[in-house]
Amino acid sequence: MRKAQCFLLSCTLLIGFVVHAQTSFPVNGVADERSGYYVFTNATIVKDAATTLSSATMVIKDGVIKAIGKDIAIPKDAVTIDCKGRYIYPSFIDIYTDYGMPVPQPGTGGFNFFGPTQFNSATKGAYGWNQAIKSEVDAYRSFAKDEAKANSLRELGFGTVLTHIKDGIARGTGALVTLANDNENFSIIKEKASANYSFNKGTSTQSYPGSMMGMIALLRQTYLDAQWYKQKPPGEGLNLSLQAWLDNQSLPQIFDAGDKWNDLRADRIGDEFGVQYIIKGGGNEYQRIKEVKATNATYIISLNFPQAMDVEDPNDARFVSVSDMKHWELAPTNPAALEKAGIPFCLTTSDLRDMKQFTANLKLAFQYGLSEQEALNALTKTPATALGVYSQVGSLDAGKLANFIITSGPVFNEKTQIIQNWIRGKKYGVKDDIYDEMRGKYKLVLNTVNGPVNYTLDFKSPSSASLIGKDTVTSKFYFDGRQVRINVAPERRLDNNLRLSGMVNGTQWSGTGEDSSGNRFTWTASYSGALAEKVDSARKRPSGALGKVTYPFLPFGWEEGQAPRQETILVKNATVWTNEKDGVLQNTDVLIRNGKIAAVGKNLQANDARIIDGTGKHVTPGIIDEHSHIAASSINEGGQSVTSEVRIADNLNPDDINIYRQLSGGVTTSHILHGSANTIGGQTQLIKLRWGANDEDLKFKGSAPFIKFALGENVKRSPANAGQQNRFPDTRMGVEEVLTDAFTRAKDYERSWKEYESARNKKGMTAPRKDLELDALVEILNNKRFITCHSYVQSEITSAMRVADKMGYKVNTFTHILEGYKVADKMKAHGANASTFSDWWAYKMEVQDAIPYNAAIMSRVGLNVAINSDDAEMARRLNQEAAKIVKYGGVSEEEALKMVTLNPAKMLHVEDKVGSLKVGKDGDIVVWTDNPLSIYARPDYTIVDGTIYFDRLKDEQMQKLVDAERSRLVKKMIGEKRSGAPVQQAIPSYEIMHSCSEHMHSHGLLVIDASEAGD
Repeated sequence: MRKAQCFLLSCTLLIGFVVHAQTSFPVNGVADERSGYYVFTNATIVKDAATTLSSATMVIKDGVIKAIGKDIAIPKDAVTIDCKGRYIYPSFIDIYTDYGMPVPQPGTGGFNFFGPTQFNSATKGAYGWNQAIKSEVDAYRSFAKDEAKANSLRELGFGTVLTHIKDGIARGTGALVTLANDNENFSIIKEKASANYSFNKGTSTQSYPGSMMGMIALLRQTYLDAQWYKQKPPGEGLNLSLQAWLDNQSLPQIFDAGDKWNDLRADRIGDEFGVQYIIKGGGNEYQRIKEVKATNATYIISLNFPQAMDVEDPNDARFVSVSDMKHWELAPTNPAALEKAGIPFCLTTSDLRDMKQFTANLKLAFQYGLSEQEALNALTKTPATALGVYSQVGSLDAGKLANFIITSGPVFNEKTQIIQNWIRGKKYGVKDDIYDEMRGKYKLVLNTVNGPVNYTLDFKSPSSASLIGKDTVTSKFYFDGRQVRINVAPERRLDNNLRLSGMVNGTQWSGTGEDSSGNRFTWTASYSGALAEKVDSARKRPSGALGKVTYPFLPFGWEEGQAPRQETILVKNATVWTNEKDGVLQNTDVLIRNGKIAAVGKNLQANDARIIDGTGKHVTPGIIDEHSHIAASSINEGGQSVTSEVRIADNLNPDDINIYRQLSGGVTTSHILHGSANTIGGQTQLIKLRWGANDEDLKFKGSAPFIKFALGENVKRSPANAGQQNRFPDTRMGVEEVLTDAFTRAKDYERSWKEYESARNKKGMTAPRKDLELDALVEILNNKRFITCHSYVQSEITSAMRVADKMGYKVNTFTHILEGYKVADKMKAHGANASTFSDWWAYKMEVQDAIPYNAAIMSRVGLNVAINSDDAEMARRLNQEAAKIVKYGGVSEEEALKMVTLNPAKMLHVEDKVGSLKVGKDGDIVVWTDNPLSIYARPDYTIVDGTIYFDRLKDEQMQKLVDAERSRLVKKMIGEKRSGAPVQQAIPSYEIMHSCSEHMHSHGLLVIDASEAGD
């Protein structure tokens, strides 16, 4: 009877639908305004991840849950649906989609080093100055239902989505909509449900921003501008973008970060302005779970796990990095890592190559440790709570929308199917429940001339059934909901080959048949019981051991609990290059305690120290690279001539193998510079090479702030074809005018703030607009920020100093300075330092006059001279670059070593901390195998703050471990392919090697780098 009842009711459901109170939409025909009033009985109702009711009842009416519980009175006028054996769950929620949104058309503009630049916004109207800020855009105004996409989402169990237009850095508001096949008026639950942001300028054709740090600066400036706009400053007029920005601040703030480091960057912007973002992650949060947790954010996580690559060909495999292969292996652990860390998160279908992957990848996440309870939370309560709509959706409670799914069993079980998805009380079939109700065992009787013949028919689905007699035979089975045909395959005998045809009436089937001899007969089939269901066994865990998360997530990184730690270190009996008045000391000891140099002398003792035998070895201060471009995700913000608001510190990248490589060459401190694409570039960042540290801990705390300026061909973009370059300046004369104009504006800006501060209590006094660009220039004028200036030609060097003298600031350092030998006396009078190459020249016109004696000549004139790299590879041998100055110019060995240690420390204003071996300075030292200026010298140990970050013996061991890990991962990927799983073509792993010495390097040189070797 149960089967018949449920079958009849499923037919009855076809006439019910939800009625909405509405304005009078025209009806072409007879209006049908019946109410959607249903009672679901005998169901296992999962109200939320923590509450399950057995044999429970739920009443819905007009798209809303009216009652739910164990002892609910059944209304007489409601349609009753017996859900015995069924489960009811809240429909899922996806809060990161573009469902029903127009597809943004890609832009063709942006920063073009060699071509024309678009400076102003192309958006028409009273909007802001930057077209990547689209805070005025409202998704609900563009929303149009998409039944095909809605159906795909409904089949996965989703009933509600947050949708927005995925275009721009500030993307305006998102709308919360249901996936019901209603018109748009009834689909939208909340028209403004979120404010959305990203680190992607989208379709903007404007040149600025053209880098990660530029996007961060634009966001920071827009927050400040919006706060200023609150005052309704009379000079601003109407700015719809800023007004919308302000209006949107009360909404949940969603930031598409898309990477673990971007997660932290976004969170810091939020912290600065008192905003807690909901962060859409990149799927690699497991690699920095401690830092991710510290953001206190709710995350939106995609299940877009990477596919294995086809690495059977060794020539393909060698170009795929260990890190990429390791991420393929560990990406499915990301949801479980978030759960284990107690980080709230939502799951999204976003980024999937195919929507159908969602269920399969969710099951994979279960295998890697995600609990079913947390998965259900991530699909229901957590997204609803994050958006502040838990009173409407996210669980099954009276008063909430009737958004729920009916399943054949526990929703995440392997064999469970979603039968129906109800949205606002309207039923959407997923797996047709007519068939599902009829599944089971049937007693089949053939009424032949020789008497009845009995069989058992196992009905599994409309296309699958088995006939059981003496043998079990899988039949060709056809069922269209009313008529049934059963053909026993002729190649498999079951007494006779049979063909049956008939009609279905609930659980009673009947018809006629014929055997292989042409004998006709009648037949009947009646329901006799349920199929034996295979109970889900414990979820399979991944076979074989998984690789470990390392810090950084690269070869030679350290595992959790194995981080190098600060030690008391005593180097005994070495040749010590102090860079102090003591000079080079033979058979001398160096003691480091608490990260500082505690003593330099003979016969030092420390019972608690790690002893390093320095016999035959040399100890020097750590090498300092004054001009570097490693460990940053972007280097140039070149869309404008003045970008002093951008900061390298905002986009440091600790996952740069060059940190480790340079440690292997004795480098302990690097000055990370903005590039040379514009006259006034961005703020620089001094870092210590603390391998494995996060981006914040890389920073050299307490160091003086610097900024990058540039002169010459890079700034005026000489390679641009005539008539195609439209960014001022075009000439070296123009560079001088850019500097003069920028500092004139900075002085006016500073004056306006001083006037405001002195009269701020005056009635009607409006605060000036805070300008991040001019703030940095005011710091220069006040000697609180220092300039390092890209330069080559003597005329532009003297011109830059004339402007500085006129405007009242000083150029701290001229970097490159290949014609410095021509103007060394003028530089000395100005008070500038010189940071140069040893013997790089002839790579473009303005370096044709460079000579290898440049550094020695400038030094003899009395300048403080450093040798820098401007190149990730050269930095590994800066000791050898310094040695060239001994050959070219006769500089002493001690003075040559100072050019890569103490001298850059002085020009960076950190000589009180690093650069020499003096008691009280930081414990940054290198233990060399030979004279540090010898081409045969190699660091045995590179120590930063008393922590050994490079140990050559350990490096040799790790080389073997890296090779073994690569071999393991290649075999695992090959096994994935041979198992029949889909694989993708091997993709080479790329690394951008930043430099500013040449035009082609102003954005960075792309190189394939799969080796990730240490030395």
